[in-house]
Amino acid sequence: MAGKAPGVAGPRLSPVLLDVLTDDPVPDFRRGERYDGVRYSRVAADGIELTGADFAECEFQGVSFNDTQLRGATFRDCILAELYAPVFPAARTTWRDVHIANPRLGSAELYESGWQSVRIDGGKLDFLNLRGSKLTDVLISDCIINELDLGSATATRVTLKNCTVGTLDVTGARLKDFDLRGTDLRSVNGLGNLAGVVIDDYQLGLLAPLLAAHLGVVVL
Repeated sequence: MAGKAPGVAGPRLSPVLLDVLTDDPVPDFRRGERYDGVRYSRVAADGIELTGADFAECEFQGVSFNDTQLRGATFRDCILAELYAPVFPAARTTWRDVHIANPRLGSAELYESGWQSVRIDGGKLDFLNLRGSKLTDVLISDCIINELDLGSATATRVTLKNCTVGTLDVTGARLKDFDLRGTDLRSVNGLGNLAGVVIDDYQLGLLAPLLAAHLGVVVL
């Protein structure tokens, strides 16, 4: 669990503990199906229609989901390591008690999704679209995100630790205990919605010119 400042609640994360799993080297993925207690290693599910699929207590190792249609899918008590997808269409998905390690995602369309007790360690995401999503108890650490869109999202007990974020958009977002300390921020959109964000002194210095411009303050 990430460190926290006095009065700042950190993410409450449940460990993902998987029992004996069944290996499936040639999965027969289908839309709307339920998959329970399965391990997938180095398989390609590119371009497959998996709308509404339900994955429970599954492990994905080096699986490619490029352009896989995952709209409305659910991942519960899952581990996803080295997830690969230049295009990741997964709008309105549900993620609960999920650990994602070293993902490589290009355009990750996860808008209007629900995240609860989700951990992302390492990896690189070019564009993470979480617009209109609800995030509760989320920890993202040591990750490079070129653009993070949280427009109109609701985020509670979310921590970005030792990350690099090119552009953070929080326009219309509702944030509480949103901890950005130690993260390298290059640009922020939606400065008027930063209430609930926790930053350090160094970050405040970097944001000062943007905040002054937003407030119409002239610094001479």
